Amino acid sequence: MEKTLKMLAKEAKMRMKKGFWQQCEAELDFKRSEARDMGMSESKMERYFQEKVGEAIKGDSPDEFYGRVRDMLLSEGEVSDAIGRLTDMEYYNSLGYAERQRYTLELSERYLRALERFKREYEFELKGKK
Repeated sequence: MEKTLKMLAKEAKMRMKKGFWQQCEAELDFKRSEARDMGMSESKMERYFQEKVGEAIKGDSPDEFYGRVRDMLLSEGEVSDAIGRLTDMEYYNSLGYAERQRYTLELSERYLRALERFKREYEFELKGKK
């Protein structure tokens, strides 16, 4: 469903009324000091935080594929057969040769994007909790 400008404005007004931006500012200050204490780049952390706030505003739903990649990376690290592990074999076997090649290429691109996202999140979320 496409949101209208009126709906978007109403959501923005509710965020302002509920103190969303004040909470974001307080959390950003905390994250800045946390990054400073850990010797991390504050500007990189701020960009990452902005992405997270943007996702929260947009209401992005959790990405199932990213979840699978994240779980694999946390449990086993980067593995040489990641694409094979992420392949839906039932679907893959139903495809012709050209479609298999396209599917593998698309899966590879999705994996690389998920890997980059994981590395950004790991730097600011997971590493800091250890």
